[in-house]
Amino acid sequence: MFKKDISAGAKSKVKSSVQRAIRTKIIETYPLLEPHIDEIIPRKSQMDSLKLPDRVTLYALDNTPLFWQHMDDPIIPHLRVIHQFPRCFSRVGIDRGAIRFVLSGAALMTPGLTSAGGQLPDKESELKLGDIAVVEAEGKEEACLVGQLKMGTEEMKEKKKGVAMDSGHYLGDGLWKMNID
Repeated sequence: MFKKDISAGAKSKVKSSVQRAIRTKIIETYPLLEPHIDEIIPRKSQMDSLKLPDRVTLYALDNTPLFWQHMDDPIIPHLRVIHQFPRCFSRVGIDRGAIRFVLSGAALMTPGLTSAGGQLPDKESELKLGDIAVVEAEGKEEACLVGQLKMGTEEMKEKKKGVAMDSGHYLGDGLWKMNID
């Protein structure tokens, strides 16, 4: 989604009522972030909304990107937020062979998740179609990709092929490199 370098469009202040709604939506989507939400978005702070290409809205605080949203899709955290609070998100793991493809912007394919180096959650904590997942690379400490799943994890285990996530925000993409100032 953010393969090329992008520049922010119109920057506007978010009304306090909209900011409260965003906080509530974040807590509903990522319940493990609730203890940290005041650290991420303090109550009396002023959040900014930046328009990006392809109908994407980026929410930032003090020129620090926090979350982004494509149209009416779920709100997705920026990788910097994920690196700050790594255990607050649903995770999957890719094998070493998939790392270079993911970091070049290719779609995340199911074989990279179902092979020996990949990791998928157990049946009781399975992820469903449309859930937001953070992708960690085998042997690396930081997350490398975040996006919306195109198939559930149980379906991935059964089929073992196909596109698991076709677009998202990855390390080194246009959103990662973007300067908000």
